[in-house]
Amino acid sequence: MKIYTKRGDDGDTELFGGARLPKHSPRIEAYGSVDELNAHLGAVVAALERPRDDDIAAAVESAQRRLFEVGADLATPATDDRDAASAVPRLTGVQPREVEAAIDAFDGELPALRVFILPSGTPAATTLHVARGVCRRAERRVAELAAGEPVNEHVLVYLNRLSDLLFVLARAVNSRGGVGEAEWNPRAEGKDT
Repeated sequence: MKIYTKRGDDGDTELFGGARLPKHSPRIEAYGSVDELNAHLGAVVAALERPRDDDIAAAVESAQRRLFEVGADLATPATDDRDAASAVPRLTGVQPREVEAAIDAFDGELPALRVFILPSGTPAATTLHVARGVCRRAERRVAELAAGEPVNEHVLVYLNRLSDLLFVLARAVNSRGGVGEAEWNPRAEGKDT
């Protein structure tokens, strides 16, 4: 099987069930953003300090696998071809709860957060902050899609929790690396130091 099919050369693409949509449609934008997030998470794994951050890498790689499920879910509306729709794994309430458990575990090793922090720190932490921003965009794209078409409600919940996990993981990476958090101090903005 060749990588290129030439079926998308006219600006549309095929969903798993066979329906074709323009590449700029909200559904394609939604799962395209999820795919972009997954690529950023691959960069996170590459930037982590091993073996110290093996548990963080495992959490990120787990999210990558889940994001393939999210993408498949979004690319295969349950209202389309029943055979295709039934072949796709769908997120349930279980996956967001798994992410919540991971958040609680990693957050437990961190000092309480009392101020806003700037996205900064080690290369791995800053890459996690970038991924968090992309995750928030993916969440907005899915919310936009859900405003006009049926979408699995658990996808939005999962993306919302995942962005929180990425934030906590960025803090954990910085903490383990001995890098302090850059606090946002709006009163100091514009003042000479």
